[in-house]
Amino acid sequence: MSRPRPIPGTTLFDGEQAIKGYALNKMCYSFNSAANREQFKQDEDAYCGRFGLNAQQREAIRRRNVLDLIAAGGNVYYLAKFAGILGLDVQDLGAQQTGMTKDAFKAKLVAAGR
Repeated sequence: MSRPRPIPGTTLFDGEQAIKGYALNKMCYSFNSAANREQFKQDEDAYCGRFGLNAQQREAIRRRNVLDLIAAGGNVYYLAKFAGILGLDVQDLGAQQTGMTKDAFKAKLVAAGR
């Protein structure tokens, strides 16, 4: 089976990325619990260690960089749990991914729906 053609600027979430990001996605899933969100806020590094995040994943968490989190194997649906802790929504994530402001990203979505 051949690999799909790459899409410039896009990280394809495939089996390889799923394996790479398992610990990161598992940690983000844990944020469904308010107690876990509080534990993360109290000591981010210890919380990341609890799930075995690697150096690339920990740095992306520290920098709050969605593109780096995706490159580190993060799935946007799980990353939305992390973004919620920061007070961000999916439109904030989309804006980061496209390099736009949130308002410009929202306007683009509205224009695309016409």
